[in-house]
Amino acid sequence: MIRFYFHPTPNPAKVALLLEETGLPYEVVPVDTSKGEQHLPAFRAINPNGKVPAIVDTDGPGGREARVFDSTAILLYLAEKTGRFLGAAEDRPELLSWLLFIASGLGPFSGQAVHFQYAAPEGLGYAVNRYRREAERHYQVLDAHLAGRDHIVGETYTIADMSAWGWLDRASRVRKGEDDPLAPYPNLRRLMQTVDARPAASRARAVGTDHDFKKVNDEETRRALFPSNYPPAA
Repeated sequence: MIRFYFHPTPNPAKVALLLEETGLPYEVVPVDTSKGEQHLPAFRAINPNGKVPAIVDTDGPGGREARVFDSTAILLYLAEKTGRFLGAAEDRPELLSWLLFIASGLGPFSGQAVHFQYAAPEGLGYAVNRYRREAERHYQVLDAHLAGRDHIVGETYTIADMSAWGWLDRASRVRKGEDDPLAPYPNLRRLMQTVDARPAASRARAVGTDHDFKKVNDEETRRALFPSNYPPAA
């Protein structure tokens, strides 16, 4: 059984999609990051970095319980556990390259673009421009790579496509104010349509919808999500 520590944000969405694709049995454990539950000692014992997603596999290697945190590590772990969605063996270097491109570039710059456009104080135009333009540059790199290709790596659907799906699903927030945020990136839009057409995608979108996550952006939420903006308690 997989215990899946979840909040409805892009990185957990990737893992939800892979779990639904593989059919592995799992239990959703809600972690309300707007309430600061990611900082509780019980969760920090699973992910010392205090972020979702994380999993605990009660049937890990050698039959031992295994914890895995960071969405890319989880994707690789679960794909290797099931032997699925890894592509051909000869595509492994390419798979790792694009997974890390998303993990270290597309995802973080998209997240910062959203933060500075929606959550940061007014008057930070340089930061807004910097992170949005870098996110868009990563969009362009991936869009150009997908020209004439159905999938990011090789000839089949892999965890690289799932990883990109998690963040591209938030394009309307990354490219704030754009009625059709993927219009300049037709290959990205095609990839999203391809993934969304899979039955597992609709099931992944439903994960966690039975839990009432906090939606109010108040002082508690800001302190929970951006603790480094506040001085440590005396």
